[in-house]
Amino acid sequence: MEAVRDLPKACLVQNSSCFSKDSMEKLKQIMYDHTFPDGANIFCEGDAANRLYFVRTGKVKLTKLSVEGKEYIMSIFHTGDFFGQFDPFRDSVHAFTAHAVGRCEIGIVQKCDLEVLLWQHGDLAIEFMNWMGYMHRLTQTKYRDLMMYGKPGALCSTLIRLSNCYGSASEDGIRIDLKLTNAELADHVGCTRESVNRMLSDLKKSGAVAIQDGIITIRNIDYLRQVCNCESCPKELCRI
Repeated sequence: MEAVRDLPKACLVQNSSCFSKDSMEKLKQIMYDHTFPDGANIFCEGDAANRLYFVRTGKVKLTKLSVEGKEYIMSIFHTGDFFGQFDPFRDSVHAFTAHAVGRCEIGIVQKCDLEVLLWQHGDLAIEFMNWMGYMHRLTQTKYRDLMMYGKPGALCSTLIRLSNCYGSASEDGIRIDLKLTNAELADHVGCTRESVNRMLSDLKKSGAVAIQDGIITIRNIDYLRQVCNCESCPKELCRI
């Protein structure tokens, strides 16, 4: 899948904003860098969850494999984002797989080093708790999209998230400056390409979206919010 290559601009919010400048410097001091080529797995579902990762350059796609073998795109992380699984359970394993999209330079923090740093600096520990809560909410809202309001709701929520990350104002509405095929949208929504074709056709008939040369423009975002029962989450959470 080539869904997130050559993006026109980065997401509006970096999850590292949970940390102060001083805390970020402390974290960067205990990182070691590793470069991953395009398509490489940074970690796989079931691997030991004993590291935290920071995107120095590039993009990372986080996916989940269903029992039917369908791959869902859960999140896309950009330069300035932390990702990884960090919990108090011994022998914890990753619930997702992380793929490099293009060449990525990743800062890696060992769990044992991070624990020492958190023990030494109470302010950093509080900020780290805030980051963990943020990541939990991000995953929680994605699962809500996939499970609570059906595939049309998941698609509408995905379009809103895309508009927050890659949207620009135009005369016709909010233009999503990221060209995705219907098959790639299906990986975000957790359905087939044919289902996305039908749902987009219905959204076009309703006047909620317009599509030209593969570029989607949201013409009635309130309609999309109604379909997905939008909870008006802040843009920090409403990102792809």
